[in-house]
Amino acid sequence: MRWTYALAMMVMMVMMLPLNSSANDGWINGAGKAMPETDAMKSSGGFAASLLVTSDADWRAKWETPPETTPGFTQADEVHPGGELFLLTFLSNPQLDENRVPKVHCDLRMLRPDGSTSIDERDVPCFTAALPGPPTLLYMTNLHLKFVAEASDPKGTWTAQVVVRDLLRNVSLPLQAHFDVR
Repeated sequence: MRWTYALAMMVMMVMMLPLNSSANDGWINGAGKAMPETDAMKSSGGFAASLLVTSDADWRAKWETPPETTPGFTQADEVHPGGELFLLTFLSNPQLDENRVPKVHCDLRMLRPDGSTSIDERDVPCFTAALPGPPTLLYMTNLHLKFVAEASDPKGTWTAQVVVRDLLRNVSLPLQAHFDVR
């Protein structure tokens, strides 16, 4: 297994999608309908976050589009030796300080199929730049993880756990996603 992750080194991507979450009603889809929360998509106190596992190596190009273009990502739940998966974290409606700057930190933990820890990063600033638009738009954090499956990796279900914490709002959203190494 080879990991590549970019935290503070990456420029925060603040491209926006049409409103995908609502300050008080949790996640909504493009048609304005409420979406049920899942292990990978939660909201609390007006703050919302989600975790996506994708096989899209071109995820950055898909994301960096004009605001009126809604990117589509392929959700992935398995990878074979030599294959790659990308973990992306999104949020909406972070609390802003007087300078329109959110203070969101993330904890990242990756568990192997036997429950042992592969990665454990705590209190990583993952969304801390002034917002150019309304906080209720969908933003991608700067917590990105690339997983490269190697032949020696344990086969079975791996678990990605990300806690997205809005420090100004005092809200933590524990997210979880799974994928199988075959």
